[in-house]
Amino acid sequence: MASIKDVAAAAGVSVATVSRVLNDHPSVSADARTRVMTAVAALGYRPNAVARSLRTDQTRTLGLVISDVLNPYFTELARSVEEEARALGYSVIIGNADERPDLQDHHVRTLLDRRIDGLLVSPTDGGSPLMLDAARAGTPMVFVDRWIRGVDVPVVRADGQGAVRELVAHLYRLGHRRLAIIAGPAATTTGSERVEAFRAALAEYGLDLPDAYTGQGDFQADSGRRVTEGFLDLPEPPEVIFAADNLMALGALDAIRARRLRVPDDVALAAFDDIPWFPHTDPPITAIAQPTGELGRAAVRALVDRIEGRTPMSVTLPARLVVRRSCGESSPPAAAQPPAEPAPIQSPVQRSTS
Repeated sequence: MASIKDVAAAAGVSVATVSRVLNDHPSVSADARTRVMTAVAALGYRPNAVARSLRTDQTRTLGLVISDVLNPYFTELARSVEEEARALGYSVIIGNADERPDLQDHHVRTLLDRRIDGLLVSPTDGGSPLMLDAARAGTPMVFVDRWIRGVDVPVVRADGQGAVRELVAHLYRLGHRRLAIIAGPAATTTGSERVEAFRAALAEYGLDLPDAYTGQGDFQADSGRRVTEGFLDLPEPPEVIFAADNLMALGALDAIRARRLRVPDDVALAAFDDIPWFPHTDPPITAIAQPTGELGRAAVRALVDRIEGRTPMSVTLPARLVVRRSCGESSPPAAAQPPAEPAPIQSPVQRSTS
């Protein structure tokens, strides 16, 4: 295996010059740079990343802690993060929190110990002292999808309130009046935000959200199944069940089918977070889709801005309603086909208060 000394000898320059070229130092002449890169290619030289990190205090590595790797939404998010990071010259180490705050903090602590350059996190709750301490210490960090109030870092997220309002309007037009929700954990921003958006949208049509029609889930399929069984046992079950994420929607579908009931004839079903197989269920499930790929790419760009000394920006993208046939629709209108991905709305990071 060729060494840096071999490259220097082949290029006719010093080892220091080779090092400056490989670290993109501006003081090297164009001729020397060309000779070094030609020698690197001819010898197949690969720099020692570990040794370089000790010299530059950078590892060109990002950490990503996601809430649940089994959730297709977060799987797609992780893929887009990895692709964008690679395009910008960074590698990614991924930790799966499995919706557990203790496991989340374990991954964050481990990644920081490995001297990553920056951290992307989708928090499992809203009260991690470790995250607050890391932000106060100046660790480059970006929250993606979820965030922690009071922690002053950029947030890259989708705004689902408009899509939830559109969903409720759609259900009202179809004649539904008894609407229930399987909510996500109240400790997460997305869990509390979605149920409040649903409640507010119902109020616009003079509809209430009774306690009996609000079930507490945990963004896992088992909770969707459990809450739906409770809804179906009510003296007056809801006409529509809206699951605040895709896994809880799948659990709800299991519970409905276990009762030998039919969607949408006996009970309608809608979900937040569209996934690739919702169009292929019977019937296809009406869902709110987030621009997952762009969220991941925008999060990486914001984090790299922070790492490389530029001013990071928070980014908010709109979610959209995808109409299918799980709520009693005869056929989805042409307007419900996925539009082109919207441009992000960027805003300077502002300190929030809890």
